Amino acid sequence: MSYDVVLLVEKALTAADARQVRTLHEGIDDDDVVYHVLMPLEDAAARIESAMGSLAAGEVISSPAMVMSDVDIDAVRRDCKERSDHDLGVCVSALEAAGATVHGKVVTEPPVDALASCVEAVDGREAIILTRPHVVAEFFHIDWTSRARRRIGVPVLHLLEHETFDEQAGGGEGVTGV
Repeated sequence: MSYDVVLLVEKALTAADARQVRTLHEGIDDDDVVYHVLMPLEDAAARIESAMGSLAAGEVISSPAMVMSDVDIDAVRRDCKERSDHDLGVCVSALEAAGATVHGKVVTEPPVDALASCVEAVDGREAIILTRPHVVAEFFHIDWTSRARRRIGVPVLHLLEHETFDEQAGGGEGVTGV
């Protein structure tokens, strides 16, 4: 019987991130631990909005509709899909290099919904959410981890990407630099 762990990741894992995740399951036979990595598809609309918002007001001479007509939405979507697929591949490779059995999937539904569905589908024993710090969302308990803890019936661990356990230890709930 396998010990299934579902990981919801915000961006590609480093080799150090993958080793850190693997250390969490050292007492379990390696053949029994199976990781299911979920990588949310980058939001093309948010990317365009961010790019548009970064333009200085003085640089925009024409109307927003004219500026938007120059944006190739399909090209941005393709680029987002390619980036998400690449980042997922990096995650899977990093975990495999650390000795893990891994399945990965780019998800298009809301991240916490995808996490809950996967935990249920594979009879997951725990969930790990790896993100960069989101201090405001964490403060108001609307971040992925807080929402997942309210929704799924398994332990949920929040790790900050690219930080060791020691670096995360002092902040409570993964919040650092507050």
